[in-house]
Amino acid sequence: MEMIEELISFGLTRQEASIYLALFTDGELTGYEVAKLTGISRSNTYNALAGLVEKGAAYVMEGNVTKYTAVNFMEFSNTIIRKLSEKQKNIYAHIPKPRNEMDGYFTIRGQQHIIDKIITIIEETEHRLYISLPVNLLTIIDHKLFTLISSGKKVVILTDKPYQLAGAKIYLTKKEDCQIRLIADSQKVLTGRIDDTDEPTCLYSKNRNLVDIFKEMLKNEIKLIELGNS
Repeated sequence: MEMIEELISFGLTRQEASIYLALFTDGELTGYEVAKLTGISRSNTYNALAGLVEKGAAYVMEGNVTKYTAVNFMEFSNTIIRKLSEKQKNIYAHIPKPRNEMDGYFTIRGQQHIIDKIITIIEETEHRLYISLPVNLLTIIDHKLFTLISSGKKVVILTDKPYQLAGAKIYLTKKEDCQIRLIADSQKVLTGRIDDTDEPTCLYSKNRNLVDIFKEMLKNEIKLIELGNS
């Protein structure tokens, strides 16, 4: 079931995803064989097969009997990604520009949405990033941090357990918590927490006053850690 959901994210319907897996597993199949294998009605099977062919996920093999076969997944998925990338560039080039820069306060809910926002902030960082995260979250995004460091950006990390990342300045805090704090380029701040009991929630803002407050808080925390280690 999980594989079906993953394939749906590439633009396939649920029936198309089920049939794609059948073709991928069993090779060249007729529409009748696909319907028999998947339990999908013949009419829906042929509609789904036509959809797979149109979306570039299956080939039609002409012969005495028409058969279908799955396109290699990497070929299919790379084509989808390439087309989406082209659409992204076109939309970005023509979408209207916002009249005013956002400086309000925005709530982000849900662990995956929060992680996605953290990754976006990391990818958009131009000069320096201060990030305070528990180790279990750092291990999810440390490849992005490594890329940032490799491009010559400054990365300062505060975390609750021993952690290593080449090129980063790391401070070990004295407490274990689920708090999240990020400051990027002295322009963006993300703060909140992820825990097991409440719905994970973070606040994101480009408000200058809030950014300055959190910069000062992190500086003070780093000073206390350095004093404690001296």
